Amino acid sequence: MASRFVTAPASIADGWVLERLTPPSRLYGANGLATGPDGRLYVAQVGGSQVSAIDVDSGVIETISAMGGDIVAPDDLVFDEQGNLYLTEITEGRVCMRTPDGDVRVVQGDMPVANPITWHQGRLIAGECRVGARIMELDRDGGAPRVILDNVPMANAFQVGPDGKLYFPVMGANEIWRVDLAGGAPEVVAGDLGVPDSVKFDSKGRIVTTQAASGQVLQLDLVSGTREVLADLGPGLDNVSFIGDRIFVSSIPGEITELLGDGKVRPVVPRGLQWPLGLAVDAEGAVFVADGTFGYTLQPGGSLALAGMIFYPGCPGYMRGVVAGSQPGEWIVTTGMGGVARYRPVAGTSEFLGNGYDQLMGVDIAPGGAVIFADYGTGRILSAENGAVVELATGLDKPMGVAIAADGICYVAEAGAGRVVKLLGGKAEAVLEGLGRPEGLAITGGRLVTVDTATKTLLACDLSGRGREVLASGLPVGAPVGVRPKFLGPIGDMAGPMINFSAVAAGTDGTLYVSGDAEGSVLAIRAV
Repeated sequence: MASRFVTAPASIADGWVLERLTPPSRLYGANGLATGPDGRLYVAQVGGSQVSAIDVDSGVIETISAMGGDIVAPDDLVFDEQGNLYLTEITEGRVCMRTPDGDVRVVQGDMPVANPITWHQGRLIAGECRVGARIMELDRDGGAPRVILDNVPMANAFQVGPDGKLYFPVMGANEIWRVDLAGGAPEVVAGDLGVPDSVKFDSKGRIVTTQAASGQVLQLDLVSGTREVLADLGPGLDNVSFIGDRIFVSSIPGEITELLGDGKVRPVVPRGLQWPLGLAVDAEGAVFVADGTFGYTLQPGGSLALAGMIFYPGCPGYMRGVVAGSQPGEWIVTTGMGGVARYRPVAGTSEFLGNGYDQLMGVDIAPGGAVIFADYGTGRILSAENGAVVELATGLDKPMGVAIAADGICYVAEAGAGRVVKLLGGKAEAVLEGLGRPEGLAITGGRLVTVDTATKTLLACDLSGRGREVLASGLPVGAPVGVRPKFLGPIGDMAGPMINFSAVAAGTDGTLYVSGDAEGSVLAIRAV
């Protein structure tokens, strides 16, 4: 299957085999959609800092703006009549314009959580997806914007309706509003929805709106007052665009679907994983996949069952690191907003063990039950136990993976220093040095295993660092060779910085599970 990440096949050491448990993703997620002058569907991908164009009939995908380029974290996009493309860069809090020749410049640089954008009769209108959001008309020549409406509880993808008013979803109110472009008080158009995150109009003047939480695509006829479910595609829907009268819908995990009518749909781009990030295996062999906005349980045969998502009750937030908890169905996760929580997806509950940290990554559980986790941003390793959090070590260089041995010694993958260390008396003692960027870390069968995303390798050694062995190389992890991804900052109060984390987890049978974050797959590496 075609992948967003092209690389040579991985090389596996003698006595080992590699299997992809999930297929590679074709996109780095799918957010805003816009139909281009060429009739192709353009899709914004926040997590990959990428814009792609899709021929919806052939399925061919072309990269228009690649990771590491001038456009950072694009969330929504729209074309004007001259073929200029305007994009909101959500983590940068700005709006940029890309000309047909590929030149990019900033149009507006002061829009925290910039998200929705539309073009109407020569007017560029953009908004913010945050509590207290502003919706503004922008001056393409750099003049001061004009505020149309402020104090909106999270506006999202919008469009001007047939009556000349701006219609927009209000995620915080679970409603659709409209407002005159000249300003004034907004009106509620529809409520009791499934967390709407886009409002677009079809050729007959009816609203088509995606629901992020319920997964429904609704059609609202404002004349008759009727409401119809066009499709039920599952949670995580994001945006809508039209090619003629054909309707296309995006889903955050990278899925593009055409609605054919009568509830029938056609996959244009299949759903995939955005990353994945943390992986964990419980005592029964269930694998939990932390994929940022989503958490999944990997089923036998490779199917992913949605366990939770950021809009679900009890979800602790953007999920990055994970380890199996002490009870069945319980997982300890670190979040993008700096929390560590005991998460029970089936019950829909979370219990926070610590909060307010910087950039949390890997997590493990010590033999006595303490939860040990790494703070990448501050260089600390912390321990949460009995309601208290204490520092185990400070001054580490971008710690990521954490693994606890049977004797309680804590091992840490120090990504910035290119080494694996063990903590003794609060001091870091090198175990494995000379690495590129070690991220995930696990202990199995008395051996340390780490993923090095710089060299694209999976390495193993004993707990003293001896017997170093490359188990696999050429893995689809980290950034593409030669690409330096731009830092993706937080998305308001929804997610902290989107820093990749390629994890490794070990099953009780010795199987090693690796986050193929470059291509969006879960890999299994087994001894034979």
